[in-house]
Amino acid sequence: VVSGNQPVPKGGGRYMVGKPYKVAGKWYHPKDNPNYTSTGLASWYGPTFHGRMTANGEIFDRNAPTAAHTTMPLPSYARVTNLKNGRSMIVRVNDRGPFVDGRILDVSYQSAKDLGFINQGITEVRIEVL
Repeated sequence: VVSGNQPVPKGGGRYMVGKPYKVAGKWYHPKDNPNYTSTGLASWYGPTFHGRMTANGEIFDRNAPTAAHTTMPLPSYARVTNLKNGRSMIVRVNDRGPFVDGRILDVSYQSAKDLGFINQGITEVRIEVL
């Protein structure tokens, strides 16, 4: 939708819990769970996703504090804490993913930078829905 270094429009999209869906042979069942917490591995989106449409219709901006989760309502807000260094921030969950075994969250480049794991690529995090 947006290429190169063009500014990324903000907003848009729609609220959705979503229907069950299947990716690479695995089923995911989105649901609204206001008490959701989870601990596991997070990774960050590569540059090829910048400017593309997210699952709820927003445009992904690698410089915004956003994330992707397989089952949380879109959009949602969650506190993400890097368990390796204690850094914590609030992200807007507006996309689906990650679809790599063992990972529970994909964050934007900026979020990974702020959480202090941009160079490692993955880290252990705790997610708490707000």
